[in-house]
Amino acid sequence: MQELSIWEKESFYAAQDVVIVGSGFTGLWSALHLKLLHPHYKITILERGLIPTGASTRNAGFSCFGSPSELIADAKEMGEDNMWQLVSMRYNGLMEIRRFFKDEEIDYDPCGGYECYTTNSENWKECGNKLGWLNDGLKVITGRENVFSIASEKLTEFGFTGFGHMISNKLEGALHPGKLVQALLKKVQGLGVQVLTGAQVLGYKEQQHRVEIITHQVAISSRFLLLCTNAFTSDLVPSIDIIPNRGQVLVTAPIKELRFKGTFHFDRGYYYFRNLGDRLLIGGARNMGLIEENTQLMETTPFIQAELEKFIKHYLLPTTDFSITDRWSGIMAMGKEKLPIVKAVSENVFCCVRMSGMGVALAPIVAKKVARLMSQFSD
Repeated sequence: MQELSIWEKESFYAAQDVVIVGSGFTGLWSALHLKLLHPHYKITILERGLIPTGASTRNAGFSCFGSPSELIADAKEMGEDNMWQLVSMRYNGLMEIRRFFKDEEIDYDPCGGYECYTTNSENWKECGNKLGWLNDGLKVITGRENVFSIASEKLTEFGFTGFGHMISNKLEGALHPGKLVQALLKKVQGLGVQVLTGAQVLGYKEQQHRVEIITHQVAISSRFLLLCTNAFTSDLVPSIDIIPNRGQVLVTAPIKELRFKGTFHFDRGYYYFRNLGDRLLIGGARNMGLIEENTQLMETTPFIQAELEKFIKHYLLPTTDFSITDRWSGIMAMGKEKLPIVKAVSENVFCCVRMSGMGVALAPIVAKKVARLMSQFSD
């Protein structure tokens, strides 16, 4: 480690009340809620990249809480109560975003969303039969009637082929993840939170009711350490139930007279696409290589990218030529369960991780939860 000047020791690297590792959505929202609860806290966020390098600025920009087939599958896998708890957290998180930020700050678009189904899809039969049940549960959470409704008549209008049915979601929207991160950064820095980028955390040591956070350059002492490293948390806490999962995305060049607008889901959310102005953004297809996509590697792969292009040609733009201008991937955190992990690792170390691909929606709520949990350990 490099030697520090006294000026650096007493300013940038001074002892902190809270050090947060990770400047993505969860880390930034956590800093915000901790500052609102404890305005006097000295808080520093450590980010290993120049900007967040997980999924916060590398997702598809959906403002969503789950498609019908996804919610039904979740109810089977985790139980109805847990599924509705998760939906409530997601929906309330999306409302929290719009409470803190104006729509124009984050390019929020209340465009509405859809889930598409093939003609003989088993998902469609089940979703059609359970639409009333889904809407009853969503009314309790959102206060809105008939959130989901059948919209198959729009398939021709949108120019799709190969789909037989479609369900709309009137509460879904889109936003700009990069601008949301920038808005959060501006807000927390305005409250006095320090953000240090290019600071990779190698480990930490607990000693005398404090934590020494060790980076590749310096060590910083803090009363509390909060890990918001999502898919990368197992690097610091090996025993945690985290499975990194890569989500790949591509964007086309502008398409003349693109016929559809909104956010779209297919096959329990394994495919997702939207218009980005007059361009098509599509991501997913990880179910075509689940083992290979359980990785922390950021590279896109020819196989998954080819599957996404195949999906476009078969379902979305069957008679339209298109070219690709952008390709990227982001790393999500999955696990044996879908509910986020918000817990105390010790009296001084906490974690708020495993957003299961829904960090946009979940981060505002889980951050508030972890801030309150940490307050219980304060004097």
